[in-house]
Amino acid sequence: MITTSWTDIKTRRADTAERRHGYETAGRAIRLAFEIRGLREKKGLSQRQLAELVGTTQSAIARLEGGRISPSLPTLDRIATALGAEVTVTFTDLDALLST
Repeated sequence: MITTSWTDIKTRRADTAERRHGYETAGRAIRLAFEIRGLREKKGLSQRQLAELVGTTQSAIARLEGGRISPSLPTLDRIATALGAEVTVTFTDLDALLST
């Protein structure tokens, strides 16, 4: 059986805008998941307790904290309210960022 390392797979993939967008989207979901989990733990809440405050299920919170879903803004607002936090959304001009 021949095994292929992740580095070999990445090297063979075309460096396209679509691929970069996919990686960035996945990265955003994971960063968001870490933030939510960190706030939940800081508040001393279990996933089940947060789910009850938000009006969802424990499994939905687990999927969110696992970075497997990208929640809507209304969902993020409900989570923020439950955690005593505020949602902040920003846009970054990539053209300006890349030209500096």
